[in-house]
Amino acid sequence: MNVKIELSQEIGKPYAVIYARQITEEITTVVETLETLTGLSQTKDGSDVILARQNEKLLVLSPTDIFMIRMEVGEVVLYTEEKKYTSRKRLYEVENQLGKDFLRISKTTIINLKQIDSVEPSFDGMVLFLKNGLKDYISRKYMKEFKTYLGL
Repeated sequence: MNVKIELSQEIGKPYAVIYARQITEEITTVVETLETLTGLSQTKDGSDVILARQNEKLLVLSPTDIFMIRMEVGEVVLYTEEKKYTSRKRLYEVENQLGKDFLRISKTTIINLKQIDSVEPSFDGMVLFLKNGLKDYISRKYMKEFKTYLGL
């Protein structure tokens, strides 16, 4: 892979552009490394993005499209309204990329607060339902922060 650095007084925040015929394992690794080192990725217009995988494709998701992020069988899974994607990042790395609209509700789950449909009491505490039909339990450890968000 060739690397070229261009300096310009017109550039405020540094950004990286990769030109390639196709996405290879090498490019995916470089993108994920840059994303981890710099935090949240951004498009050319400055909007935030999250990189995700579906099969062999690398996709760009907007955080607003994400309903839930969950650790499942050793893999981070990102759920949108109708689809699910995976990430090679750890759950805490994805969490660091997300904005104030996201909240961890258990050791393995982060939810988009704007996508909450309802919350119901259960024997184990509270069950949270999202607008896309997904549900998960809010663990006691994270209950206080969730209740603060609700204003309870």
